[in-house]
Amino acid sequence: MKTCVIIPTYNESSAIKGLVEKIRGLGLKTVVIDDGSQDNTAEIACRSGAVVLENRNNQGKGASLRKGFSFALEEGFDAVVTMDGDGQHLPDDIPFFLRLAEASGTAVFVGNRISKTRNMPITRLFTNRFMSWLISIICGQKIPDTQCGFRLLKKEVLKKLELRTSKYETESEILIKAARAGFKIESVPIKTVYSGEKSSIHPVIDTFRFFKFLLRELWTAKS
Repeated sequence: MKTCVIIPTYNESSAIKGLVEKIRGLGLKTVVIDDGSQDNTAEIACRSGAVVLENRNNQGKGASLRKGFSFALEEGFDAVVTMDGDGQHLPDDIPFFLRLAEASGTAVFVGNRISKTRNMPITRLFTNRFMSWLISIICGQKIPDTQCGFRLLKKEVLKKLELRTSKYETESEILIKAARAGFKIESVPIKTVYSGEKSSIHPVIDTFRFFKFLLRELWTAKS
């Protein structure tokens, strides 16, 4: 199964080199989408051996994922692994995703951090549990950690998705639209590193945008 790893980044110069090198050590092509970083993330990623796609201006995580998905389909990849560029997701878990995907007809695999929450910030834990409960209801499938960006998506899913969002809500949009298209979503236990990094999610703006997106999706489902 020809697979590439897609990493949306914004100002991740401190972590991106080690991340790219570890992924390349697994024999996988790494695609870094630099979302208008103000540091030298793109330059470091390129020197480390990644394919780098750049957004001139900061457009959002979802916009970067969409650009990465288009690249993967154009290049003929059978699947993509998505992961964050800040070092929270460990490349050591990628082979487990690949083994499951190759042995299963499931097309969407989502990392699950909820079974290992000892170091997860308490606010993030409660938010993730609530969002996962809500989105699981909308999807009609139990997804323990819908907010995890460490995922594997097969090309048949990517071809079906018509994504409209461009910010953090895109990851929820992917799950909802994949479920509505009839794809099973499977969870994969992963390890996650928390080192006191500050979340780039705006507690007011992004929460408002997220619920606006959910209301639109619920309305669309009833139409």
